[in-house]
Parts: sequence; structure tokens; C-alpha cells
Amino acid sequence: MLNLSYPEVIPGPPRPSAILTPGRFSLLPGSERYTVPGGGALLVDVEPGDKVTIVNAEGGQACELVAFNKDGHSDPGMLGVSGNSNAAGLKALLLSGEESLRQFRLKIERRGINLAGAQALRFFGEATPAGAEENFTVQRPGSLIVAAPGGPMAIEAQDTVTPLTLKISRATAKPVKRFELPDPLADPVLDRRVKSATAEAYFVKAGDYIQIIDVDGRQCTDFQCFSARKLDRGKDHPLDVTTTRTLMGASYPMPGLHSKYYDQDMEPLVEVVQDTCGRHDAFALACAAKYYDDIGYPGHVNCSDNFNKALSDKGVTPRAGWMAVNFFFNTSIDAHGLVVSDEPWSRPGDYVLLRALTDVVCVSSACPDDTTPANGWNLTDIHVRTYGGAEKFTRAVARRMSPDAEPVMTRETAFHSSFAKHTRDFIEYKGYWLANSFAKAGPIEEYWACREKAVVMDLSPLRKFEVTGPDSEALLQYVLTRDVKKLGVGQVVYSAMCYEHGGMIDDGTLLRLGRDNFRWIGGDDFGGTWLRQQAEKLGLKVMVRSSTDQLHNIAVQGPKSRDILKEIIWTSPVQPSISELEWFRFAVARIGDAQGVPVVVSRTGYTGELGYEIFCHPRDAEKVFDAVWEAGQPHGLKPMGMAALDMVRIEAGLVFAGTEFSDETDPFEAGIGFTVPLKSKPDDFIGRAALIRRKENPARKLVGLEIDGNVNVGHGDCVHVGRPQIGVVTSSMRSPVLGKNIALARVDVAHSEIGMEVEIGKLDGHQKRLPARIVAFPHYDPQKTKPRS
Repeated sequence: MLNLSYPEVIPGPPRPSAILTPGRFSLLPGSERYTVPGGGALLVDVEPGDKVTIVNAEGGQACELVAFNKDGHSDPGMLGVSGNSNAAGLKALLLSGEESLRQFRLKIERRGINLAGAQALRFFGEATPAGAEENFTVQRPGSLIVAAPGGPMAIEAQDTVTPLTLKISRATAKPVKRFELPDPLADPVLDRRVKSATAEAYFVKAGDYIQIIDVDGRQCTDFQCFSARKLDRGKDHPLDVTTTRTLMGASYPMPGLHSKYYDQDMEPLVEVVQDTCGRHDAFALACAAKYYDDIGYPGHVNCSDNFNKALSDKGVTPRAGWMAVNFFFNTSIDAHGLVVSDEPWSRPGDYVLLRALTDVVCVSSACPDDTTPANGWNLTDIHVRTYGGAEKFTRAVARRMSPDAEPVMTRETAFHSSFAKHTRDFIEYKGYWLANSFAKAGPIEEYWACREKAVVMDLSPLRKFEVTGPDSEALLQYVLTRDVKKLGVGQVVYSAMCYEHGGMIDDGTLLRLGRDNFRWIGGDDFGGTWLRQQAEKLGLKVMVRSSTDQLHNIAVQGPKSRDILKEIIWTSPVQPSISELEWFRFAVARIGDAQGVPVVVSRTGYTGELGYEIFCHPRDAEKVFDAVWEAGQPHGLKPMGMAALDMVRIEAGLVFAGTEFSDETDPFEAGIGFTVPLKSKPDDFIGRAALIRRKENPARKLVGLEIDGNVNVGHGDCVHVGRPQIGVVTSSMRSPVLGKNIALARVDVAHSEIGMEVEIGKLDGHQKRLPARIVAFPHYDPQKTKPRS
């Protein structure tokens, strides 16, 4: 008799892969979520039975909810309630002329909504805690407007406007998970669907805009275009990605200075105006028959053949494989030089907005690749809209505070128009356009102005949060590393904010405006979210509300900064004057006299020099800048951009997020161990136990380097002692004042002694080395005598 043995069998059918997908992909069918920005409004269409929930995301924000029937007339009964206000807050928002409400106004016009006599339901107030919600059930079909109204925040009042969250649970969910096509950005000239696994050709006039939309998310689209005039002459010279990469110096153009796509004759065809995705491909051909033949799918539909078919009557010669811009195609080149790809980053409604620089014949596909993750294993449609050249669209990329947050387009700060008088060189930083350099001077001259006279720069993208309530001190004492209890009213302290494992979330400054009133100023939106999460977890009575849009700021830095501000800053007798204002103190002040523009002036900065920061409401920014500029001219004041700012902060040993620190780096490794008073702070705080352990057992240390020679050194360059790598360069520059190349580097503590000789690896790290030595850190004014002066 045979003795058969069988392997142990795992019972049951296979389980699907465990994949976490934040954002709209994670919502159940029929569920929708929207963010209504503070000082903004949102319109959605609803049907009977839909469940509507409105959440006070940060607390303290009033809400106006207005319902309209299909005829566009106010109908609060749609929600089974009666109106209790005349929608004054919503009407004030619409009269404000805010550019951010442009899309909202268009929606109102398209639906024929009549706001005259509209009745709103107003609820929530300044005492409403974060997370409070109201629920409604829709009785009749129509539209809802949710507004988060509010006026300008007084500079010291902390009455900021904050976002609301709208959640909708649809009574009837679509059987297949598909997303609604977003509303047009303006009245479209062309409104065309590109069905899955097909391509469409279309004509666009010079100056008109082309919006290419990923309707359902994670769907690639190949794009190609030709100069119509060249086609008329028998020349089918398509957009050439190799020429484009060469001229733009980037893998693919993005909104800003390097935004154009060219043909082989180096003629610009289109430029990128807006991009909500940020990840595309300009290396590979559009998918072709040979590609599928070679991987075992002969006869598979492909973009190249679809292009040939769509362009057959346009005077274009067919190609076996088309060069193209592969929008939303997620590719990269790994360390071994291989092109690798994965699912697209694009989400439902993401788009690229182009502008035609000449008359162009275009073709767009909805890629049919179902053999790889290139389309998220789910083939869907692409939608193309074009808009007339008379429309005005600002250059912008999308930024999301968190993976499931709504995209926010790049904006101009309130000081943008003042700096734009002196430069066109702006770069995107934290969701805003900031000046990079000024043509009349340039970074070196700006640098010397900061070191010897005075400069003014825009720092408005810094994130500001109003922390108020009886438990505000307790929250900040627990979340920040510094001892907040020692902070007096009118004082400022620089602190780290850490996770439980000791890794840094952010660094920033904390201002104490009153016993229960604080303002946290950091570099990242998540700082406010983290504060709010900890307050909720601990059950503390405190509100944490964003005021970034209510407080924009410039920095006036340099030896002459005090002399400049003494001429224009007025303070009351209970506030210190500019002459009296000490380092890390602030004053509530005005420009000119007691009736002037209200401001907050802090004696802080990011340059290593004597300096100040001036905070004001965006409506007053131009007046503030003009006053500073006029008073500064006799003192040699110049504008300074991000390029020169990076130079002065490296010399001064001031750390920058993403270079000197990350969530894997503790404050000791980031060179700011002084922000962690483990011995003198009696209270527990987040990360304390981990920081004690990491301080007692250090692994890495931030040090200064002096480099022999003038070869450029960059972030990420390896640091060696002999063959082994012992560290990495975090930041570097050629120091004008020291006359040598210097760097900040994080190295193994065993090789961190001052005077130790090391080598910086270039090329592959071994073929080329730059001798360097570890020196005292920071390189410039290590005793901080200048900012203290």
C-alpha cells in the first residue's frame, strides 16, 4: 500500500493584497469628502436621501449653509430646516473679489443661482471645538453652498478663519466606482472625451489653453502636437522631448521659468501653466505594437497605432512608435540606470494645463496598457478641454498637506507684486511663488548687502498657527521640546517638535501673546495637525487654528535693519520700541504712527545677522513693503531671494528641513541639541525618553567642513575617511566672507572631532575626492554676537 504524504494546505481562498490608499480612492462607493477653505465657499449638487455632514475641522469657524432648488431659488426646506440668516457672510465673500473664488462664481453662474433674498442656515461659532459636526438629510434635488465666512484677522486678536469639511453619503451609489468630471476652469471652446484605449486629434489656436484631465485617477495619456503652419508646408515636426529636456535642463517641464515643450527645430510649441499631479514621463515612446509583441501580447491595441489613426487626415506621416509626453506616467531612473515604472500619482480630477504658443494640431490618448501597473490596473477615460486665450490662469502646481488632502494650487504671497517689480525669477516654495534672485544685483550682491547693510525678503510661506485656550500652555509644553512655562508674554523661543521616537517633525518659533495665547510659526502644515491631534488625544481645552493666510511676513535683516525700522515703526508706551526690542522678543506695533497699519515685529531671523520680521494682514502688505523700501534706500537696502538666503543661513549654521533634518533625525543629530533641555525641563514631552536614549548613545553628529579647492559640493555628497563612507553632506556653499568652500555634514560620531581630515566623494565617490577637514560649527559668528548686538 502506497503511503502518500501531502503538503500542509492553507485553508480558504486567497486573500486580496493589503493596500492602504489614502484620499478619494479610499472612500466607499457613494461617499464624498470636500474641504471648504477658511474664507471660502463650495457648491455641490445633491439628490433626495443624500446625507450631508459638516465638520468644524479646526474649531471656532462659523458656517453658512444655503440650499437652492433646481430652479436656482433659495430653498432651506430642502434640508428640512428653516433659514436663520440672510447669507451675509457668503455675499461678503463674493463681493471681496478673491481670485480663489473664481471657480465658485462660475458654478453659481452656470446653475443660474439667484442669491438675492437667499436664506442661509448659520451655525457654529468662535467657541465651537474642533471636530464638532452638524448633520442633514436632503429632501429635494438641488444644490448646496457651504461657506466658511470671516473677516480679516486683527494682528493680535487670533480670530482667524479656518476650514470646514463637507462629507456626503449618496442615497444612490454608482454601481461602478467612477468619478464625476470636474467643472470647467472657464467656458470651454472644446469639450471632448477620449474614450479608454483610443486617441483623439484636435486643433488649438495660439494663445489658447489645453486642459488634459485624468477623470478617474491613475490613467496615463500620451500627448503630441505639431506646429499647424509647418504641417501646412508639409513638415510634420512633432514635439521633441529630447530637445525639450536639453533646453529646459529637466526631465520634463513644469510651471515656472522652465515650462516649454519644443520641436526638433527648437521652436516652442506649448508651455505648462498648471499641473496638479507633478509626475510624468518624457523618456519612453508611447506604447507601440512591437512592445506588446515582445512581451507576449501580439495584436494588443496601443497608443502609437491610435495616434496614427487619429492623425491620418492631418498630413502626418505614421510612425511605428511615437515620441510623446506621457502625462501621468510614473517613471524614474534607478541607481543602475534602469527606467522603472509604477502606478501613476494622479488622482481623480488631476490635470495638466498647457498653453499653445503657436497654432497647433494636438493628439491625446487614453493609454490601453493593462499588462503593467502603468494605468493602475484599471483602464479609464481622459478628458480634454480647451479655453480661449482671453482667460487668465496663473502658473501653479498643486500641493497637498497630507495624502488625503485636497490639492491647493501655488499662490502669490501678498508681497509678490512688490518683489515682482524687481525680478521675474520666482520659484515654488511650500505652495507659494518666492523670489529666487534679483537680476539687478544677483545672489552675491544680495549676500553682501545682508552682511554689510540690509536686505528685505519674503517669508510669507511660513506656516502660522494660533494656539489658544486655558490648556494651550499645557499642550505646547508637552508637544515642544523647549520649556514653554518659562516663556513670558512678548517673548519668542526657538524649538523642535518631535515624534515619540525622537525624529523631528519640524522646527520653528513660538510667540507668547498672552497667558493662554500663543502663535506657532513653523515650516510645515503638519505641525498644526500634530498639535491638534495631541490636544484631542489628551482631551485638552485648546484650539489650534491655521492663520497662514491671515499673516504674511517679510524679514528685514542686516547691520542697518534697526536703523531702518526705527524710522517707520511706532509702538505704544506698553510695548518696547525698536531700539528697546531685544533678541527673541516681539512687539505689537504700527507703521508710521498710532493710526498706521497694524503689525507684529519680532527680533528674529534666518541670516545670522541683526534682523527683524514684520507680520501683517495680506491687505496691508503693499503699504508695509513700501514703507520699509522707502526708509531703507538711504541705508543701501536691497531685496534678497532664496538663493542668497541659502548662502547666509549655511554660513550661520541654521538648519533647513529636508537637508539638515527629517523624521529620521533627532535634534542632536540636526545640530540643534540646545532646543532639548533634558536636565532643566521638569515636565515630560513627546519624544523625551527616546531623546534621552539617543543623546546617551549618539550615532551621528552635524559638523562643519572646510573644503580644499573650489569644486562644487552638493547635498547628498558622500564623506569618507579612506575607503568607508562615514557621513553625508547636508548643505554647502562657496563662502564669500570666508573665501573658501564650506559645508554642513552629518558624520559618524567616531569621526566628528574638530580638525579631523576627511574626503568628499564626487562621481562614484571613489574616482574623485575633495580633501576637507572638520571645523567648528557654525562657520560664521559662532557666538551669535551679530544677531544679539
